[in-house]
Amino acid sequence: MKSIKTLLVATGLAFSIGHNSFSQTTNQNEVVITGVRFAYPLLEKWIAEYKAANPQALIRIETRTVTDPQKYDLLIEAYEQEKEVRETREYISIARYALLPIANAKSAFAKEYAEKGLVEKNYKQIFFHDIYAEKDKSLTTPYTIYTRLQKAGAPVTFAKYFGYEQKDIKGKAIAGADEHLIKALLKDETGITYTIPGLAFNLQTRKPAEGIAVIPVDLDGNGRVSREEKSLEDLDKLIAGLENEKVKNVPVEYIHLSIDKHNSNQEAKKFLLWVAANSGKDLHQFGYLNPDAKRLQDETEKLERFAATK
Repeated sequence: MKSIKTLLVATGLAFSIGHNSFSQTTNQNEVVITGVRFAYPLLEKWIAEYKAANPQALIRIETRTVTDPQKYDLLIEAYEQEKEVRETREYISIARYALLPIANAKSAFAKEYAEKGLVEKNYKQIFFHDIYAEKDKSLTTPYTIYTRLQKAGAPVTFAKYFGYEQKDIKGKAIAGADEHLIKALLKDETGITYTIPGLAFNLQTRKPAEGIAVIPVDLDGNGRVSREEKSLEDLDKLIAGLENEKVKNVPVEYIHLSIDKHNSNQEAKKFLLWVAANSGKDLHQFGYLNPDAKRLQDETEKLERFAATK
């Protein structure tokens, strides 16, 4: 009798684990999303609009507390995953984000580099552990770098663009999200970091956020920072320039929404298709760049075929 009871318990446990492998609830209209936090405001707007048109939908963002991605229906990702991971998921590349160097507006660093800007050599010398750059002793202005402690999209993208890994970024490693780097910088008059336009700028006024100086960079790669490149007072002009020019010294990467290929949550698939069709109108407002149209179209067609399956 004991062995039969043990078998029943084990079988029930196995069923429970399998049944919850892609969502924390059994409600077919519920969709649980997690991932990069700086994209939450944009996703929250889309969720509100989708739910207004689909009142039965129960979509929520949950701050990630477990490492297993299969506990969630959709992931928001800010860098390219390894090939083995990409092959198990369907993706929608909904937007691109840029990374800008910023400083505490009261800092001597902001005053100096708001005037002369940064070229590639400066980036490597200031932000990265590089034995050749560190031999250059010309930098005398005090600064304190703040960077992410955990592996995340922004530091991975920032380091990779300049030929490094996240572990090569200098500075004080801060636990938490990208917003915590901003808070640390604002408390330290020597503080500098890198961040997305949506955090560097006030999204209502379209001007740099209070207390933050956006540092100009050599956008055309000619080794100097021009007067036009120093003009960083308007978020919309900045976005237009980043989209229309082949810029240098500004890391740019995609924001992806993804779903496991074995996930049968039809509401999650519907939401992804809705985002693919409706997301473009909000990207600039939140400081993002448009994705490549052909890439988005190809991924949407793949997702439509996936959504047709049960």
